[in-house]
Amino acid sequence: MVVNLDEYPQGSLFAPDLLEQIRDRFCNVDADSFGKRIFFENSGGALRLKSCLQAAVDVDSHPDCPGRHQAQAAIQDKAVKKGYEDIRIIFNSQKGAIVTYLSASQVMFNIVGAIAENIEGTNMVVSVLEHPSAFDSVEYYAKKTGRELRVLKSNPATGGIDVDEIAKNVDENTVLLSCMYASNITGAVMDIPAMVKVARKIKPDIYIVVDAVQYAPHSLINLSELEVDAVDIAPYKFFGMRGSGVGWVSDRCALLPHNRVLGYSEDTWELGSTAPHQFAGYTAIVDHVCWIGSQFNNSEDRRTLFEEGMHRIELQERALLHRMLEGNGKLPGLRHIDKVKVQCDNPDLTQRDFILPITFDNLDVTTATQEYVKRGIYVFERKSPSHYSKRIVESFGLDGVIRVSPIHCNSPEEIDAFLRASIEISKM
Repeated sequence: MVVNLDEYPQGSLFAPDLLEQIRDRFCNVDADSFGKRIFFENSGGALRLKSCLQAAVDVDSHPDCPGRHQAQAAIQDKAVKKGYEDIRIIFNSQKGAIVTYLSASQVMFNIVGAIAENIEGTNMVVSVLEHPSAFDSVEYYAKKTGRELRVLKSNPATGGIDVDEIAKNVDENTVLLSCMYASNITGAVMDIPAMVKVARKIKPDIYIVVDAVQYAPHSLINLSELEVDAVDIAPYKFFGMRGSGVGWVSDRCALLPHNRVLGYSEDTWELGSTAPHQFAGYTAIVDHVCWIGSQFNNSEDRRTLFEEGMHRIELQERALLHRMLEGNGKLPGLRHIDKVKVQCDNPDLTQRDFILPITFDNLDVTTATQEYVKRGIYVFERKSPSHYSKRIVESFGLDGVIRVSPIHCNSPEEIDAFLRASIEISKM
C-alpha cells in the first residue's frame, strides 16, 4: 500500500543513509565550478540526475535514427517507445495524446491556440498567478479571437486561488479555464479537483488546461481521477535536461485542428523527428522516482512504485519545509527570525509546495538575494519589473519576494545553514 500523506502533516525525512544515496544520484549536488554551494533555486531549473545526462550521451552519441534497419536504430526506437510509456506513467493516463515541443511554453501556446480557435464562446478564464506561458497564451488568443479575458484573483493569505473564484468567473459561455496546479512563486497548491468540479457544474463541456510544471516534481499527478483537457510539465524542473516540454491532451482536445503532419492520424501532435535522448531522459526520471518508491514498497507495478516515490519525495520536502519555518530546536525558523517575513504563509503544509517567498524588513529583495549568494546559498528574487513576476507579486500587494526553492535531495543540514545565513542577513 502506498503511504498515506495525511498521516504526516509535518512530513517525514528520509533516513540519512537513503538521503546520501539520493544525493549521489545528482550532478553538482553541493558544488559548482566556483566551489561549494547550496542550491535552493530548483524552481528555476532543478538539480540534474546523473542518469539523465548519461542517457543523453548513450543515445545521442550515435548518428542513427529510429525506423532504420540497423541494430543501433532499434535501440533508439526502444528508447522513444519506453519514453512515451513513462510519460504516461507520470500522468497516469492511457487515454489522450502526448505533445512534445522544445519547451513547456510552446506546449501551452499550441494547446490554448487549438482550443481558442475551434471552440465557441464569449470569454476565456485564466488565473492571475499563471506563468506567462499560460497567462500570455490565454490573453493572446482572447484578443485574437475577440473574447473577454477574465482573471481569477489571488488570496494573499495562502498565495493561491480560492475555489470560489471559479464560480465568479466561469459561465455557460466560457471557452476555457486555465489554472496552474502549484504556484512557482508562492508554492501554493491549488485545489484543482474542486475547481474542476465547480467549473463542470456550471458548464459541463468547458475545456480545462492545467500548468503542472511546478507541481509535477513535488507531488503526484493522477489524470485518471481528474477530468481536465490538457496538462503540461517541464523535464528540466523534474531533475531532467533543458530542451523539451511535455504535454498531455484529452481525446477530444487531441482531435481539435492543430499543426500536424497530414500523413499521421488526426490526434497526433508530434511534428518532425523525435529526439531519442530526450525520451531516454524521461525514463531516467521515472526510474529515479520508482527507485525511491522501491525503498519503501516491494510492488512490481511501475505506476505503484512511482506513486510511492512521489509521496516519499513530498513527505521529505514537507519535513524540510517545516524545519525551515520552525527551526530545529536550536536555530529559530524563518517564522521566528526578527525582520524576516514569510509571505503567503499558509499554516497548512499539506497545501504547499516547497517554495518559500520571503522578504526582509531591512533589505530589498535583490540585495538580500545577493547576500545569500555571497554566503554560498543560491536563491533568486522574483520582483515586479520582471514580466515573469510583476503580475503575480503585485496581486499580493508586494514589489517582490526572495524565492527559496529546495527539492528532495536537499538535506536538513543545508536548511540549517540557510537559517544561520538568514539570521546574519537580518542583522545587517
